[in-house]
Amino acid sequence: MGKSQHATPTGDGRIADRSGRPDAVPETGSGKKPAGVRMVLFALMIAMLLAMLDNMIVGTAMPTIVGELGGMDHLSWVVTAYTLATAASTPIWGKLGDMYGRKGVFLSSIVLFLIGSALSGMAQDMGQLIGFRAVQGLGAGGLMVGVMAIIGDLIPPRERGKYQGMMAGVMAVAMVGGPLVGGSITDHLGWRWSFYINLPLGAIALVMVTAVLHLPKKRSQTRIDYVGAALLTLGITSLVLITTWGGTEYDWLSGQIIGLGILGVVALALFLVVERRVNEPVLPLHIFRNGNFSLITLIGFLVGFVMFGSMTFLPLFQQTVQGASATNSGLLLLPLMGGLLVVSLIAGRVTTQTGKYKIFVVGGSGLLIVGLVLLSLMGVGTTRFTSSLYMVVLGAGMGFLMQTTMLIAQNSVEMKDMGVGSSSATLFRTIGGSFGVAIFGAIFTHQVQTTMVERIGKAAEKMTSGGAQMDPKGLAKLPPAIKDAYAHAVASGTHHVFLWGAAISVVGFAAAWFLKEVPLRGGPTKPAESTAVSVDRVPVVEPV
Repeated sequence: MGKSQHATPTGDGRIADRSGRPDAVPETGSGKKPAGVRMVLFALMIAMLLAMLDNMIVGTAMPTIVGELGGMDHLSWVVTAYTLATAASTPIWGKLGDMYGRKGVFLSSIVLFLIGSALSGMAQDMGQLIGFRAVQGLGAGGLMVGVMAIIGDLIPPRERGKYQGMMAGVMAVAMVGGPLVGGSITDHLGWRWSFYINLPLGAIALVMVTAVLHLPKKRSQTRIDYVGAALLTLGITSLVLITTWGGTEYDWLSGQIIGLGILGVVALALFLVVERRVNEPVLPLHIFRNGNFSLITLIGFLVGFVMFGSMTFLPLFQQTVQGASATNSGLLLLPLMGGLLVVSLIAGRVTTQTGKYKIFVVGGSGLLIVGLVLLSLMGVGTTRFTSSLYMVVLGAGMGFLMQTTMLIAQNSVEMKDMGVGSSSATLFRTIGGSFGVAIFGAIFTHQVQTTMVERIGKAAEKMTSGGAQMDPKGLAKLPPAIKDAYAHAVASGTHHVFLWGAAISVVGFAAAWFLKEVPLRGGPTKPAESTAVSVDRVPVVEPV
C-alpha cells in the first residue's frame, strides 16, 4: 500500500500518514507555513471580515434605508433580527462542525450569509428586510465560529499566537473602515450595495476555502439534539430581547420584560436537564468541568460586557462633546484600534516563543480597568489628544485579551469539542456585549436625563425622553445654553458608564489570577521523540 493509506496517530487526537504529513495542509520543516495554509488563512480572514464588517456598513446606511422603505417603527428590528439569529445559531453551528466536519458546515454558513445578503439588497419593504436580515444572521452565526474552529484545527495553540495580529487587524479594519465604506457606498451606489458588497467578498472566500482547505470528512450516526437546540435558542432569544427592549421599547419592570426573563430562565433550566440525558448534546456540559474553560468563559463574558458597552458611547462623546464629525466616526476609534493591534501582535509572538499566556490575561484585565478609569475622567474640557491617549490604554488591554481568551478556551477542550468550545466562547462574549450595551445604556440615559433636569429644569425631560441621544444635526440648531447643558449631560453619562465598566472589570481581573498555565498543545517535542511524528509540526485535524 502507498503511504497515504496508512494513518498514524500523533498522540494529540491528530492523524498523520507514515510520511508525517497530516490529512490537511502541512507545515514545512522550518516551522513556516507553506503557501497553502497562508491561502486558507487569507480566505478565513475574508469570511471573518464579512461577519464583522456587515453591521458597521449597514448601520451607516440605515437612515437612507428608512427614508426609502419607511417603517421607522420597525427600525430596531433590522438590527435585532440579525443579532438574535446570530446569537441563537452560534452554538448550533459549532456542534454541527464537530459532528459532520468543519469544511462543509463552514461553506454552508457562507452560502446562507450570501443568500441573506442578496435578499436583503432586494427587499421592497421593511418587513422583507427584517426577515432577510434574520437569514443573513443565521449564516453569520457560523462564520465566526467556523473561522475560529478551523484555525483551531489547522494551527496548534502554541503556534497560533503568530496569527493573532492578523485577526486583530481584521477587527480594526471592520471597526474603522466599516462606517467609511458604508457612507461612501450609500452616497454613490445606493443603500442596496451595502448588502451586495458581501457577494464578491463571499465568493472569493468560497472559492478559496473550497480549493485549498482539506480536512477529513466526518459522518456522525448520532441524531442532532433538536430539543436541546430549540430550548437553547429560546433561552438565548429571551435574553437578547430583554437587553434589546428593556428600557427602550418597554420599561424594565413591565410585564413583557419580566415575562421574557421567566421564559428565558425556564428554557435554560430545561436545556440543562436535556443536555445531561442526550448522547450528543448541542452544548456538552462536561467542557465546563475544566476550570480554565469556565474561568475564561466568565472573563470573555465580562470582556464583551465592558468592551461593547463602553465602545458604544465613545463616538457619541466625541461627536457631542468634542464636536467631531459623525461621517468619520470610524476614524475616531483609530487610537483604540492601534493599541489593540500592536499589543495583540506582541502578545501573540511572545506566546508562541514562550508558551506563556496567563500574564497577558492578568495584565490585559488590569489595563482594561486603568483604561476605563482614565476614560471616566473625560469631561467637556478634555481634548481629543488626551482622549486618544486614554483609548490607547483601553485598546492595549483589549489587545491582550481578545485572542488570548479564545486561545485558552480552545486549549482547554478536547479536539472533538473544538467547535462547541469555540462557539461557547463566542456566544458568551456576544451575550456579554448585549447585556453591556443594555445596562450601560440604561445608566447613560438616566444620568443624561438627571443632569439635563438639574441644568435646565423639567423641560429637559421631553428633550431626552427618546433615549437621551439627540441627532447631531438637530443638536446644532438648539440655543447655545441647551447645547452646553446637553454636552455636560453626555459627559456625565459617559463618566458613569466608564466608571461602572471599570468596577465590573475588577471581577475579570480577579478571575484571571485563578487561571492555570496549562501547556499549550503543539509545544516543542522532546529529543527522544524525534523519530516519531512531531506534534508541533503537523496541523491539527479532526480524526476520522
